[in-house]
Amino acid sequence: MAEAGNEETSNTVEEPLDLVRLSLDERILVKMRNDRELRGRLHVSSRIIHLSSNLTLQAQFCKQRSRYRDARNLHDAYDQHLNMVLGDVEETVTTVEIDDETFEELYKTSKRQIPMLYVRGDGVILVSPPLRVGGV
Repeated sequence: MAEAGNEETSNTVEEPLDLVRLSLDERILVKMRNDRELRGRLHVSSRIIHLSSNLTLQAQFCKQRSRYRDARNLHDAYDQHLNMVLGDVEETVTTVEIDDETFEELYKTSKRQIPMLYVRGDGVILVSPPLRVGGV
């Protein structure tokens, strides 16, 4: 039987959330509802705590994960509901408009940069970890 301490540091994938755990502090792709995509760095808690002197973002995240009384006890920047904290985010929104004359569908994308973003898990459709090549 594996020890609890070794379970967190293991590089094996046994459950779907293990892919997210192995992507901590790396850039990931998150597809959201309403044709939105996010590309950003999945933050580790210690990096979140050092980003600012106030703990507003961390406190909000901790309220979501009620078993933690203090943001400094937060282990990961995601939970089983796929609520997560991303940094250096590029948000891409795709909209479809219909040309009134030709009735063609016109796809338009808009992008914006967001320094830090709390993603609510109920809007998440897909999380894609970074591409890994080789035997790592």
